[in-house]
Amino acid sequence: MSIVETTVPPLVAGDMLTLDEFLRRWEAMPDVKHAELIEGVVYMPSPVGPDHGDVDATLGGWLTVYALSTPGCRPSSNTTTILRGSAPQPDLHLRLLPEVGGRTRAGKNSLRGAPEFVAEVCVSRTSYDLNRKLRLYEEGKVHEYLAVLMQEEEVRWHRLTRGKFRRIRPDREGVFRSKRFPGLWLNGPALLARDLAGVMTTLNEGLASAEHEAFARELERKLSS
Repeated sequence: MSIVETTVPPLVAGDMLTLDEFLRRWEAMPDVKHAELIEGVVYMPSPVGPDHGDVDATLGGWLTVYALSTPGCRPSSNTTTILRGSAPQPDLHLRLLPEVGGRTRAGKNSLRGAPEFVAEVCVSRTSYDLNRKLRLYEEGKVHEYLAVLMQEEEVRWHRLTRGKFRRIRPDREGVFRSKRFPGLWLNGPALLARDLAGVMTTLNEGLASAEHEAFARELERKLSS
């Protein structure tokens, strides 16, 4: 009897794969830390530079501080998310836990379902983050999608309205305010200026608002019921 040795093919950017085959190949490549399947196409982004990393870290701190003051919320970064047959790996997301009505479920190696809020740090407006990925998040019913465009030095905040993403405008000071997460306020000019203190000052104002206080009370009630 002959034994045929089976070798799992590697992931290659641009390949067209099913979700199951994508996950099978990725699990066989533990050295690969960032890969995505968007509408059947494999994407393997290049290493990121300091500017991307600085903005990513600032947004991560921003979401973490919000979650610390808001029960039932969980921030995360670079988490593989199974969504409508695709497997995006958003730079950052903020989700509600199932105990308070959140739609996602945590698995061993991935998150299943749509996080309520997703953020991506994009190279430019032509990036797949603002094309195929945006369409995936829209069809997957992500409530809010923040995209930071590095080349254009622009912040775009998308809100799901009647099944479609609509870009919302900041106020006169350049502050965006989340509807799904009351009190999650983002100072766009401060973020683009890499002004961490300015970003956190605006967030603290949001956390001190009456809308956040009411939201936190409601989440606490759900957790204790």
